[in-house]
Amino acid sequence: MKLLKGLHHITAITSSAEKNYEFFTYTLGMRLVKKTVNQDDIQTYHLFFADDKGNAGTDMTFFDFPGIPKGQHGTNEIYRSGFRVPSDAALDYWVKRFDRLEVKHQGIQEQFGKKVLPFADFDDQQYMLVSDEHDKGVAPGIPWQDGPIPLEYAITGLGPLHIRISDLDHMKKILEKVYSFREVGSEGSMYLYEVGEGGNGAQVIVEHNKLLPQARQGYGTVHHAAFRVEDEAELKEWHDWYSQINLPNSGLVDRFYFQSLYARVAPQILFELATDGPGFMGDEPYETLGEKLALPPFLENQREQIEQKVRHIDTVRSTKTFEKEYE
Repeated sequence: MKLLKGLHHITAITSSAEKNYEFFTYTLGMRLVKKTVNQDDIQTYHLFFADDKGNAGTDMTFFDFPGIPKGQHGTNEIYRSGFRVPSDAALDYWVKRFDRLEVKHQGIQEQFGKKVLPFADFDDQQYMLVSDEHDKGVAPGIPWQDGPIPLEYAITGLGPLHIRISDLDHMKKILEKVYSFREVGSEGSMYLYEVGEGGNGAQVIVEHNKLLPQARQGYGTVHHAAFRVEDEAELKEWHDWYSQINLPNSGLVDRFYFQSLYARVAPQILFELATDGPGFMGDEPYETLGEKLALPPFLENQREQIEQKVRHIDTVRSTKTFEKEYE
């Protein structure tokens, strides 16, 4: 069984698909590559923001479950999602941009020898930008070519995933024994793990925290995180491995854009393994990715019903010209 290839996607919950689209498109300059619905709850949007071509390892995705309450950050949660940018200079650009656009941030810091910029959105969803200045490992994605961010500063993919956990020993065993992560650093109560080629695109930060109350899932929190496997054959090997070690799991799930396998590995920590392909361009052309409501074939016969349940969101960008914003 091959090692995991790094992060695949992170899925979070938003209070507003409309505000979420505006924030990721116009503030962060990530490309909406798929506008679809939660396949298990068809009244809920599922938006995928990624790099220019929707490459695996670059997408942050969101559900907008109707009526869900605000989440509460604490321990036992996937706490913060990382995004890669090309350099330390890019972080200086983002500080100025966040100040101008009144995005809450904590200023540039250093973590595990890298420059990072923690920030939050309108839901208090927690993120950080991480500099690839000295990064070696999983290659970054391709910045959205026609977006508002100058390419030398733009987001290129997912960076380290930050997990808070009360039972550190259990999480260490899960990462090391189940998924073959290796510990490569520690700072105080935080431990850095990586897998495969390593680097920002294949790292997990585990924070041991027994002081905070139990996190509560809701909007403003992460739903699950996914890691990359090559293809369905490899995913089946992982399913066999789960059976061998008696790890309860979902079995293989066909998400159309990729194949998936889910397992809850700790309280409120849901890990997904997902295949790199077939990807997001099989049912839409590159030029208009994410502009129409896309449905996998097994939901297409419910299109009329689904379109009545989810309100229309205008996500057309191919007719617009984005000027690069240098401040």
